Amino acid sequence: MSYRVCVVCLGNICRSPMAEVVLRKTLGDHGLGDLVSVDSAGTGGWHQGHPMDERASATLAEHGYDGSAHRARRFLPAWFDEVDLVLAMDTENLRALRRLAPAGADVRLMRSFDPAAPQDAEVPDPFYGDREDFAEVLEMVKAASEGLAKHLAATLR
Repeated sequence: MSYRVCVVCLGNICRSPMAEVVLRKTLGDHGLGDLVSVDSAGTGGWHQGHPMDERASATLAEHGYDGSAHRARRFLPAWFDEVDLVLAMDTENLRALRRLAPAGADVRLMRSFDPAAPQDAEVPDPFYGDREDFAEVLEMVKAASEGLAKHLAATLR
């Protein structure tokens, strides 16, 4: 059986695909690659089918990650039946997801798994920013991914 995680932002072209790629590698590094599957989506659908934002992909590549296979998708309410944990990048998307979620669905902020971050910390949208904003997002996602991997290692083993 596989534990399923879906990372969600607004358009699924910057933050959530970066988090998907980083989390998948981090889980593999922790020996959880066969136990946990990771994907991503957006609460909005206007970028469906598009590749990752070039700046997000370049930031990942500069740090040894490959985001070239990503294609944006919209999160569908039916996915709650298939996903064990939904991670929102910010409180706006968290609220949107919780409005769609059935009772008992596990929907949290991504950075809630970063032990150095406040529980309500968000991953800011870098879309209107520059390279530094994308690099900052990567660091936030890496820290949260490490925390989640440690949590899942303790939970699933």
